[in-house]
Amino acid sequence: MKSKLVLESGEVFFGESFGANHETEGEVVFNTGMTGYQELMSDPSYCGQIVCMTYPLIGNYGVNRDDFESIEPAIKGLIVKELCDFPSNFRSQMSLDELFKKRNLAGISGIDTRKLTRIIRNKGVVKGKIVNLETETESVINDLKSKNFPTNQVEQVSTKTAYSAPGNGFKVVLVDFGSKLGIIRELSKRNCDLIVVSQDTTAEEILLMEPDGIMLSNGPGDPQDVPHALEMIKNLLGKVPIFGICLGHQLIGLACGAKTYKLKFGHRGGNHPVLDLKTNKVAITSQNHGYAIDEESLKDTDLEVTHIALNDRTNEGIRHKIHPCFSVQYHPEASPGPEDANYLFDDFIEMMKDFKANKN
Repeated sequence: MKSKLVLESGEVFFGESFGANHETEGEVVFNTGMTGYQELMSDPSYCGQIVCMTYPLIGNYGVNRDDFESIEPAIKGLIVKELCDFPSNFRSQMSLDELFKKRNLAGISGIDTRKLTRIIRNKGVVKGKIVNLETETESVINDLKSKNFPTNQVEQVSTKTAYSAPGNGFKVVLVDFGSKLGIIRELSKRNCDLIVVSQDTTAEEILLMEPDGIMLSNGPGDPQDVPHALEMIKNLLGKVPIFGICLGHQLIGLACGAKTYKLKFGHRGGNHPVLDLKTNKVAITSQNHGYAIDEESLKDTDLEVTHIALNDRTNEGIRHKIHPCFSVQYHPEASPGPEDANYLFDDFIEMMKDFKANKN
């Protein structure tokens, strides 16, 4: 069935719909990954967004049961140049189109994704809507211009009730701001005894669990829309080791007095080079974020810069000068081919060991 993508800036792209046959709207962003579309569409950090894949052929290895990052996808829609109807891979269990139909997700194929990506790079992320061909374009544009999308994405994707993933090692409380299952997998590999809690859990409630460490997860949206998390982090600093990823990284920065800002078009893909200032080594990382910590604002805080992005020199990592706390902007659990950044989970384990030894 024919459909079209309408942007608030006035551009219209015509293509074929796939997945569920319904209209969908959201913030239009692009991802440069050649693979990883299954992980992407199930990543809670994409809550409220329609994602354009810059790689031209999507769906060629199908979908399997193991590579989901969440149970309920939060993505609003997917834009591709060419959709593969007949995937070929020994792990494949269904096509991307079949999955989108099952999950009631909408997509559009057959459009010029290179042109769309250039628009986003030049103008920044824009609001957009995938609609039926017959829908009147001007009314869609006017509606998008006047609409303010919800800012409670973290509340939408966070777990509502705490649950555990038992292990025999350190007890870690994972604060779920939209956590990917990859974080749980990496901590479980290291025998951590995990308790996953909601994004609005207080420091007092967390400390009652007597954890050895705190993991602050990734998540969607603007970190300034989660002010209650800042109070929680402030009350945990120095009392227990903390490791933050992506949104967790930005929240640590805000809690310690730094500032954040919105990037023009964000970092989304699996090939972003990041420099570790301590080792002077470069890691190829997976990233998905639209906000960053203002590095200038770190000068008046107790935080020091540990990592920087080599593409645009934005901040990619911080460490607290006094308390056992560090974080990174990228996704060390994602392993987009290289596993360059997995060592950060080992660093977290060592931090908990040292903290426990010094405490005793």
